[in-house]
Amino acid sequence: MKFRFVWVGKTKEPNLLNLQNEYFSRLSRFVRTEVTEVREGRTDDRPREEGEAILQALAPGSFAVALDAEGKQMTSYQLAAEIEKWMNSSKRDVVFIIGGAEGLSSAVAERADIRLSLSFLTFTHEMVRVFLLEQLYRAFTIIRGYPYQK
Repeated sequence: MKFRFVWVGKTKEPNLLNLQNEYFSRLSRFVRTEVTEVREGRTDDRPREEGEAILQALAPGSFAVALDAEGKQMTSYQLAAEIEKWMNSSKRDVVFIIGGAEGLSSAVAERADIRLSLSFLTFTHEMVRVFLLEQLYRAFTIIRGYPYQK
């Protein structure tokens, strides 16, 4: 299984970038990872423009998980169970999508196999990257029975 991450723009905040890299390093113990950064939109219709770039970055047959405020909320244990289901169903390419500052386009939300919300609260898209990576790492420690999640 491979986890791919498609998100808008680069992580500019150095502290968040350090945390992002730390969780990528931890996550790589369990699953292969790859990041595709698409360029931020430059028009008045940024979500649509960014959405087109995101959709182009998705391979046919990818299992797409879009981070979306309107998505399903899960506990860390529920996320771990979901990942375990993906592993048991031989999903090869799971793509996590994080939109830009103005969110996801409706086309990306419709393409997603699952829409996932990390919180009812609003966070910057750079923070969401770190939160998602930490939760994925936590999920794998739950699956493997490691003590991290306690």
